[in-house]
Amino acid sequence: MIRNHDIFAADGNLPLLVRSLLFRNQNDFLPKWSEIKEENSCRHGRQLSAGVLLLLHRRPHGHPEHQKGDNPWVLQLIKRSSQTAQGGDISCPGGMLQHLIDWGFSLIFVRSGILPIPLLSVETGGMGTCSRERRIVSMFFANALRESWEELHLHPFRVSLLGVLPTYSLHLFRRTIFPLVALTDPHWTPSPNREVEKFIEIPLESFFAPSSYGRYLIKASDRVATADPGPWEFPCLIHGEDGREEILWGATFYIIMNFLKIVFNHQLPDLTDKRIRSKVLHADYLTGKR
Repeated sequence: MIRNHDIFAADGNLPLLVRSLLFRNQNDFLPKWSEIKEENSCRHGRQLSAGVLLLLHRRPHGHPEHQKGDNPWVLQLIKRSSQTAQGGDISCPGGMLQHLIDWGFSLIFVRSGILPIPLLSVETGGMGTCSRERRIVSMFFANALRESWEELHLHPFRVSLLGVLPTYSLHLFRRTIFPLVALTDPHWTPSPNREVEKFIEIPLESFFAPSSYGRYLIKASDRVATADPGPWEFPCLIHGEDGREEILWGATFYIIMNFLKIVFNHQLPDLTDKRIRSKVLHADYLTGKR
């Protein structure tokens, strides 16, 4: 486990340390996927699955924001456009699993070894369990790569898989997120499509500053049919960029908190006296303005 201040000392060794610590953490991709398949076969309706990439990036020397003495590591995220569901939210690149397409992609590129995946977790079962685990992770890696290519033109050969994080289920959307941590090429430049309003880089060191955190009050508008219009309160990270604030909250916030806890033993600070921000959710939040 890396102590908070050791991210500065680790520098170029950070990806190896991240990979090692994710390897030691329990991988729940296989049991969660089995649970979803069983639920979908027994009930009407459908629990959806989505693979996403939490992108770790080291800004190259000479980058305008990589000044001497600054930590160069950032997390690369996207701000969803108003054309998509959850427009305006910050999220990891990725999207819905297309089972047959992504399974085929994983067979051709991932499981063939063209796009390697690391050792995933300490084996607790037999070889059969380990093999099935790798197949499921390969499928969601292929899924996340396909969607990241569409959203950001992230070429599969410009990214290296470091490991996986615990899955996260959204009940409002009946969706389970399968997050994977990956390292991007330091010289890669994103090319967002219409689903992405903005590409965002948040310095890793921002997550260790208590002053970065806040409380986000969410309220449903009068046009949203809900038994409880709120406001609901969520923890958030307030990121300043280009003279304006960007709010990281919800599923992506919790996925990153899991990453920080596993790798750095970082805990969410006390939010009692933190800054408060608010937002009203309109009807098209769930559907987008397509």
